[in-house]
Amino acid sequence: MDNGLTAWEKNAEFWDNYMGDESNDFHRNLVRPYVTKLLNIKKRDFVLDIACGNGNYSAYLAQQSAKVVAFDYSEKMIQLAIKRRQAFSDSIEFKVCDAAQYNELLKLKRDKLYDKAIANMAIMDIADIRPLFSAVNVMLRHDGIFVFATHHPCFTYPAKDYFAPAIEKGEAIPKQPVLQNYYYRSMQEIFNIAFENEFVIDGFHEVPFEGEKTPIIIIVRLKKTTKM
Repeated sequence: MDNGLTAWEKNAEFWDNYMGDESNDFHRNLVRPYVTKLLNIKKRDFVLDIACGNGNYSAYLAQQSAKVVAFDYSEKMIQLAIKRRQAFSDSIEFKVCDAAQYNELLKLKRDKLYDKAIANMAIMDIADIRPLFSAVNVMLRHDGIFVFATHHPCFTYPAKDYFAPAIEKGEAIPKQPVLQNYYYRSMQEIFNIAFENEFVIDGFHEVPFEGEKTPIIIIVRLKKTTKM
């Protein structure tokens, strides 16, 4: 099965140029405010940034005095992130890793457990999120939090059957070189994967485009309940 890596390698330079240093309006105005509220970054927090792209949010975290391990499964994207975020090299460690591979994810473990993990508009790009949720649980400290933002499952599914998982080619940025995979899952499926990995939900936002009454994204805060 095509896991979408080829598309992201081809789109990496276009994506980096488009997002630039500060990201686009969608991320700045719809995603970041609610993610940041739920993540509640504290000085010296140790954070895992999942599917980090060109490191926009990683840089924001570093500016808040957090230490960050950021990863993406596009090697080209990580090369661009390292180049763009040179000013934060003391605070951000960039790595190449496939978020759908449990053993690869565990290589991101460090001597200290993570305080927090963040996935900004990423889980709909990941072929299998079970390994990710399981690995994040292992790598987080007790009471650590995992915040993710994704397309709202109730209003973005492409087929007639909301409950049927689906894969569709889509365009994240107009005129990007190639379409990438979107993996549609019901809210029930996403939340049950969280519960199976002993997370509880203790924060939630539904966010529409400005002036609209139907939300386009959800932002969820999970708290780890297991003790390692």
